[in-house]
Amino acid sequence: MSKRDYYEVLGVSKTATEAEMKSAFRKLAMKYHPDKNQGDDSAEAKFKEINEAYDVLRDPQKRAAYDRMGHAAFEGGMGGGAGGFNPNDFGSMADIFEDIFGDVFGGGRGRGGGQRGGGRERGSDLRFNMEISLDEAFKGKTAQIRVPKADKCDSCSGSGATAGTGKKKCGTCGGAGQIRAQQGFFTIQRTCHTCGGRGEIIENPCKSCNGQGRVMKEKSLSVNIPAGVEDGTRIRLGGEGEVGARGGPAGDLYIFISITPHEFFQRDGADLYCRVPISMTTAALGGNFEVPTLDGTTARVPIPEATQTGKQFRLRGKGMPHMRSSQFGDLYVQTVVETPRNLNKKQREILEEFQKTYAPASDSAKAGEPGFFRKMKEFFDGNA
Repeated sequence: MSKRDYYEVLGVSKTATEAEMKSAFRKLAMKYHPDKNQGDDSAEAKFKEINEAYDVLRDPQKRAAYDRMGHAAFEGGMGGGAGGFNPNDFGSMADIFEDIFGDVFGGGRGRGGGQRGGGRERGSDLRFNMEISLDEAFKGKTAQIRVPKADKCDSCSGSGATAGTGKKKCGTCGGAGQIRAQQGFFTIQRTCHTCGGRGEIIENPCKSCNGQGRVMKEKSLSVNIPAGVEDGTRIRLGGEGEVGARGGPAGDLYIFISITPHEFFQRDGADLYCRVPISMTTAALGGNFEVPTLDGTTARVPIPEATQTGKQFRLRGKGMPHMRSSQFGDLYVQTVVETPRNLNKKQREILEEFQKTYAPASDSAKAGEPGFFRKMKEFFDGNA
């Protein structure tokens, strides 16, 4: 019976990259693996065919020889640069599986099989979302939080065994945490189903935690929020996550900070921005006004004559503190000139008289200067 094309076996094109072939091999090997198809001879044959194809195509020299001469490159007397490779020699298949699957089918060599020999699983990391105000971010604070999590069982001190009892070596794997199974032409190593890879079992599980060594608790913690903290900052509390099962080390707790919008200030890094309304007369004649700051004081801002809406003033050192530093950002104050409303008769008369004697820059087109209205007129005349 003639052999199928190796590229066809893996379901890839002849121009497939190494990553594409690796992905195709992984999917097919998972599908036809003997563990999932026990007693199915056709699946085992398919599995061997897949391994044979991948072992050739993953090697650049073998692949080049196969591309030139096909299967003849590996038949007797046809070295073809492949060194007389025999596709029935599967001594390297364990290396292929370790490279592709890692611990899926029993763990890589030299890695100890994850939990083998009584290793302990690390507990999960936890996330806690904390919302603070901009004022609290400016000053910093110490916050008390309550976190529900899996914590060490007090009854068994986290061992999972009833007080006064212990653990014994797993009889299924002999304490190795893994078992070997013969599947067709090679041996596969798998995590022990009895002890879950720990290599030991508990004879008398603790009744409080059902042998897990941990129970759900709500723990109170103190969190130090540094001054100058920014929105999205992550604070790590090492070892305050969930403890691992049966005495495993605890994970970490991560506090994610979000800052609520301020009614007056906007923030950009360590700098603050605000908009302050000023009267028309102050903008025209000059003067000053006071603006509040986050440190609880006020700052005086001088206003020069003829100040326009959008004019920005910089107050050095009046912004947010740089986190874990003695430096401060700046406060930028932008003016907004207010138009007076609800004028009485006298005020209106004064403004009307003022209007008769005042020629704003926008009307200076009459004097030949390129004012705003002149440019606008030129624009509309051109479009007309």
